[in-house]
Amino acid sequence: MTKLTHLDDHGHARMVNIGDKPETARTAVATGRITMSPEALVAITDNIAPKGDVLPAARIAGIMAAKKTADLIPLCHPLTLNSVTVDFSIEDDAVRVTATASLNGKTGVEMEALTATSVSLLTIYDMVKALDKSMTIEGISLLSKTGGKSGDWHAHA
Repeated sequence: MTKLTHLDDHGHARMVNIGDKPETARTAVATGRITMSPEALVAITDNIAPKGDVLPAARIAGIMAAKKTADLIPLCHPLTLNSVTVDFSIEDDAVRVTATASLNGKTGVEMEALTATSVSLLTIYDMVKALDKSMTIEGISLLSKTGGKSGDWHAHA
């Protein structure tokens, strides 16, 4: 087993030193979905949700969350992101969120893409919970990452 990078020689948590790593272009894509009742889905697609226009609010929330990932997840490095996008697709009984984060830097942006996805989904829940409290957030996962020492990675379809 390889040595855990976030533990020192005494087993204490530490932030990894990335000072000597070269900067490379890095991108990560994450996805997840929220299942819901037909009524809630119509409220989103027809822009009649009680709290307003759901998807633009969820997009802004996701982007803001990606920028704050280091404040939320212990031991994450604060990153200067080049770009964060949050896209939505409507499925039969759900809204799928796909977030992409990119930068030129010394560490990856997987956590930022996952955080953007998660907070976007939570925002959708918050904005339509008056219509459906049984919504389920599921399948949050990394789809791909590029750049860095470990190279590119893509989830198996």
